[in-house]
Amino acid sequence: MSRTSAADPTTSRSPEQGAIVGIPCPPAGVDDFLSEPTAAVSAMLGRMPGDFMVLGAAGKMGLHVCLMLRRALDANHDTRRVIAVSRFSKPESREEFESRGIETLPCDLCDADQLARLPDAPNIIFMAGAKFGTADNPGLLKQMNEDMPAMVAERFAQACITAFSTGCVYSFQAVDSAGASEISETNPIGAYAQSCLGREMAFRKVAQTHGTRVALIRLNYSVEFRYGVPVDLAKKILGGQAIDVTMGHVNLIWQRDAVAHSILAHEHASAAPFIINVTGPGTHRVRDLAARLGVLLESEPVIIGEEADTAWISDAALSHRLFGLPETSLDQMLEWIAAWQSAELPTLNKPTGFEKRDGNF
Repeated sequence: MSRTSAADPTTSRSPEQGAIVGIPCPPAGVDDFLSEPTAAVSAMLGRMPGDFMVLGAAGKMGLHVCLMLRRALDANHDTRRVIAVSRFSKPESREEFESRGIETLPCDLCDADQLARLPDAPNIIFMAGAKFGTADNPGLLKQMNEDMPAMVAERFAQACITAFSTGCVYSFQAVDSAGASEISETNPIGAYAQSCLGREMAFRKVAQTHGTRVALIRLNYSVEFRYGVPVDLAKKILGGQAIDVTMGHVNLIWQRDAVAHSILAHEHASAAPFIINVTGPGTHRVRDLAARLGVLLESEPVIIGEEADTAWISDAALSHRLFGLPETSLDQMLEWIAAWQSAELPTLNKPTGFEKRDGNF
């Protein structure tokens, strides 16, 4: 699939094809576009034996992780299983996987009996957890981000595990720095970030105790057409809402690139464990992102506040050395998101909360 710029005339197709000017795929094909396997992922899967089981697969990235794995294996005529595990509280979410040849298993990972009944799998990708709406519910944070991951880690101690975490486990970094690297101090701000560090500790413990190979993905702001910091900004601009730039700097990475780099990290899992920041190159000023989106949307952003001299920013130089720079540029992301918003297409309606400096989501 060609990954053309939104400004390229080849992105304009007839209405019968379901495409919209400025968007590189028909809206109904977004999930396929975001899960297109990279050559590096296909090659890595050729080196890594065994089935894959993705736990917490019904979240914002889980479908794309499963799809990229499935499509890469299919392209290699490889019949290994990709199994999506989730509560699947909405039946239509399960159909999204099964209609694409991905096996599904409903499971509440907090239930020890259900967890024990899951089949063994040599490759586990862990994506479960809680963030939004947890500021006033510390019990839920502990259950979902600490206790349950500890149960999962023990259950699959014999597997190779990649577990998703967040760049929020670092302390704020000076905005004129490269950001936190993998060896930077973890001194998280707020209950959510503290619980994410607890999740990491659960997998660290099983690695130390059993020698389990573990990779921890510290992800900063994955972006797609329907979700992410630029989507939040675009919606505020079009709605005439003020954009507070006190938390004035962010990292961004397109979702397909984030999925690919996270899958590639699986091969590096170790009992150390292997820790890697996954995000795009450079740090972006929120004010500048809003200004660029304002031009694309032909609407002036309303900016309030002044930038703090620190922010949650990460240095992803290690992932870029190992896996290459993300293929999708910042300009391309912003053009696609502006076109999506201009067409009044639906979003996931899940604000990132990037403005928060207290860590309470």
